[in-house]
Amino acid sequence: MPQQTVELDQVFRALADPTRRRILAQLAQGDRCVTRLARRYAMSLPAVSKHLRVLEKAGLLRRRRYGRVHEMQLEAKPLKQAAQWVEEYRKFWEGSLDRLADYLEKTNKAADKKRRT
Repeated sequence: MPQQTVELDQVFRALADPTRRRILAQLAQGDRCVTRLARRYAMSLPAVSKHLRVLEKAGLLRRRRYGRVHEMQLEAKPLKQAAQWVEEYRKFWEGSLDRLADYLEKTNKAADKKRRT
């Protein structure tokens, strides 16, 4: 499997969990230490750390250590890659919906014309 596919799989796997999405939202506001991130959740520090490891493995955050303090920083590049992947499918669906709208418009015009005659 190509490396880019593996990385994208890890990003979407990480984003599948609502707790991890909330953690990313917190980090979008600025760097946070692990204990500060953990305060918002009704779970143990080791449980929060597991979520952080998943995000770190996906490349969505960077960990810096200052003695015993672990500070987390958002890494947005993988999110951009995921957004680009989704964008390709958005273009596909918009094109499909545009073609459907054209078809329905032609069908309605033909039906209106048939009713008038």
